[in-house]
Amino acid sequence: MLSSLLIESSVDLSFKQLLVCVITSIIFGLLVASVHMYRNVYSKNFVITLAVLPVLVQLVIMLVNGNLGTGVAVLGAFSLIRFRSVAGGAREITSIFWSMGIGLATGMGFVGYIVLFSITIAFFLLILNTIHFGEKQKVAEREIKITIPEDLDYPDLFDDLFQHYTYAASLDSVKTTNMGSLYELRYRVTLKDNRKEKELMDAIRVRNGNLTIIFGKVSTNREEL
Repeated sequence: MLSSLLIESSVDLSFKQLLVCVITSIIFGLLVASVHMYRNVYSKNFVITLAVLPVLVQLVIMLVNGNLGTGVAVLGAFSLIRFRSVAGGAREITSIFWSMGIGLATGMGFVGYIVLFSITIAFFLLILNTIHFGEKQKVAEREIKITIPEDLDYPDLFDDLFQHYTYAASLDSVKTTNMGSLYELRYRVTLKDNRKEKELMDAIRVRNGNLTIIFGKVSTNREEL
C-alpha cells in the first residue's frame, strides 16, 4: 500500500499513474488549506498557495527523478527564490512544510503513504486546535510608560505596586523628556487580573504626581486567534 506507484516505471510514466498523483496532490493540497483556515488568521493568497504548492512540487520532483544534472539545475533555480513578505508564524511554517511533503511524496509515487499520513496530521492538528492545546492562561502582558519628575528616585519607586498587581515586571528603558525635567520609564509587566488595570494606574498616579501614564499591549508576532 505504501510502496511507490512509479518504482517500476520511472522512465515511462503512464497517464493513469500521473493522473492519480496529480489528483492526490490537489485533494490533499485543499486539505492542508482547509486545516490551516480552521480557527486561524489567514490571507486568501496564502491558502491558495498552500492548495497549489503540492502540485508544483510534484511537477519538479517528477522532472528531476533519477536525473542528477537536472536536479542540480533545479536546485540552483530554487536558490534564487526569496520570501519577500514578513516572516510567518509557526502554523504557517507547518502548513508550508506539509504542502511540500505532499508534493515530494506524490512526485515519487508514494500516494498511499501521503494519504495515510496527511489524514493523520489533519486529524491531529484539528484536535489540538479544538481543545486549545498549549493555549496560555488569560493573563495580560502590558507595556507601561510612566512619566515622573526628575527629583524622584525611580529604581524602587513602583516595586511594591508591581509585586501586588503583577506576576512579573521589568524596567526596559529610561529616558529624559521635557528638557531633562522629566523621566519616562518603560516597564513590561504581566498583570495578575485584567480587571485591576485601572486600580494599578490610579496607584501609580499617586506616586508620579498625576503625570502621564500610558498602558499599551506588548508587540508580539500574531500566530493565531
